[in-house]
Amino acid sequence: MKDSLRDLNITELSTMEEDSGLDIMYLNKHRHSSSTSSSAPERENDGFNKRKLRITMQDYPRKSGQILSGQYGINLLLLGFAFMLGVSYHGHSIKEKHLVSYITTLMLMQLLWMLWYIVRKDRQKHALPEKDAHAGTSWLRGGLTILAMLSLIMDAFRIGKYVGYKACLSSALVVYPVVHAIHTISQVYFLWFHIKDVIKTFETFERFGVIHAVFTNLLLWCSGAMTESQNVLDAHKKRLSALGFMNYTYESHEPYCNCTTKACSMFSNSLYYLYPFNIEYHIIVSAMLFVMWKNIGRTIEHHQHHIKKKPVAKTAGLVAGPILGFVALAGTIGVLVVYLIQVEATLETRTWAIHMFYQHGIVLMGSMFIASTLGLIIYRTDSWPQDSSKNPSRQLDKELLCGSAIGSWIMSWCGVVAAVASHSEPSYRWTNLAYSLLLVLEKYFQNLFIVESLYLKQEDEEEGSAREVEEGVERSGEAGMSSSRIFSVTSSSTQVPPYDGIINQAFVTQEKMCISLDGSQVKNSHLYQYQCQTPQDSPPLPAVSRTAAALNRKRQILRNIAVFLVLCNSALWLLPAFGCRPQYDNGLEQETFGFAIWTMVLNFAMPLNLFYRMHSVASLFEVFCHV
Repeated sequence: MKDSLRDLNITELSTMEEDSGLDIMYLNKHRHSSSTSSSAPERENDGFNKRKLRITMQDYPRKSGQILSGQYGINLLLLGFAFMLGVSYHGHSIKEKHLVSYITTLMLMQLLWMLWYIVRKDRQKHALPEKDAHAGTSWLRGGLTILAMLSLIMDAFRIGKYVGYKACLSSALVVYPVVHAIHTISQVYFLWFHIKDVIKTFETFERFGVIHAVFTNLLLWCSGAMTESQNVLDAHKKRLSALGFMNYTYESHEPYCNCTTKACSMFSNSLYYLYPFNIEYHIIVSAMLFVMWKNIGRTIEHHQHHIKKKPVAKTAGLVAGPILGFVALAGTIGVLVVYLIQVEATLETRTWAIHMFYQHGIVLMGSMFIASTLGLIIYRTDSWPQDSSKNPSRQLDKELLCGSAIGSWIMSWCGVVAAVASHSEPSYRWTNLAYSLLLVLEKYFQNLFIVESLYLKQEDEEEGSAREVEEGVERSGEAGMSSSRIFSVTSSSTQVPPYDGIINQAFVTQEKMCISLDGSQVKNSHLYQYQCQTPQDSPPLPAVSRTAAALNRKRQILRNIAVFLVLCNSALWLLPAFGCRPQYDNGLEQETFGFAIWTMVLNFAMPLNLFYRMHSVASLFEVFCHV
């Protein structure tokens, strides 16, 4: 007996050596000394510090690569931003061809990297690459493909326009749309087949390649947003000049030569209707590629490889959400058309159009605020399971929602200050104040609803119903479970193993007559005796069914809320994307902050607002699939 105990102690010490890296000879030498109790915690701390140091040293190259590649991408963007500032000044030093040449060079470098990556992956077909199931869902890639097709149409219009003016344009302006079209097609292919890849080879080089693609798309987004903002500002100055508020001489941005084709004007006018789609395409691509950059060298959790696919189409009970959403979308399109017509007419119709916009916005955002609050109340009243696993896509969604909301919040609080401090008394002064405050609340609660929905643990409809049924059974049978149970288990051991899928057929069939389940089954030296349960002792089945029905109703309500918010955010994206921007036209903020400062604020905040609405649509669709 003593020999066996001695062997057992030696085995335990060997295990400690393998786990903590301690020297077994050192332990045996001081085993019987009086200082063992005082020095053991120190040795354990030393072993823990050594393991922590090894982990830190292993993670050091990854962190260093992220910092180096991140700084490289930021400087690419800042250099392009410096070119854009020079172009917007309309000076003689920096022309549009310099900016276009720089962006074209970046796109060609990205094309070379994507070609190298695709060829290398094709040669490694025998290896099974790790995939991040949460990165780049199929519906997101499908929506991105639609935006890419609209961007290709925009490139075709650019090519047609530049061909007409080729006599007086730099060759860089003609090459740019061709390279951009090739870049768009290649990038969509890359996103469809490689965006889920978790790169584990050539990590440092791949980090620079992916981050180069991220900031190239960010620069394209900034360039498109600058051009679109310039067009809106020119239209605003023309309206002010027509109404007699300012003297403005319109500066044409067309080349100083005659077009050789008859379609040049058509191409030029159509470009500005396609800019919003091109802008959203590039910002969504940069977000998806950023997730791929975060996944480089990452160890995917085991359970992520076995995620059960959930059906996307969950149309059962979708009535109120789609109907109210399409009503809001139709009303928004009507407001957009009326606003664009009336704001350029007389001063009276302009004031009425601005007042109409604010009233429509108050009703729409008030409804969105109520819907988001209702969804949060449903989450708070029940204990919905939460998912705390590491997910870069979800983390990025949360950060982008809160970060891009800053643009609207800046405009809102400037509107609040202007409405209170302004000396003028237009009819829309206080509606502007209510609109601005409601915009802050709507985004605040919508962000909270989206983030809380994305952190729900995904489970099938049947699993969720079963969980609710089990909770209902426990609640309804809690009082009588001490005297009568569904299973009567007799065991010779105090520790009872799980049921291993044995089902109480009397409960499943819900028959009044008791099905004989008397018998015995031997497993792992434990004896289970399943005794029959009388219908009087079983939990009330109508209560259980009511619990499952209540769960289904709550899920239907949440899906209706998600669909309603998707359509409302789409409507609120349409308004500023196609020129309905009363922040330029109401005059309150311009009077308070000055024309130059307020224009600078709008040029910064409006692209963020557009991105917020489009990103909210994508996140809410994910919520719809998630619930």
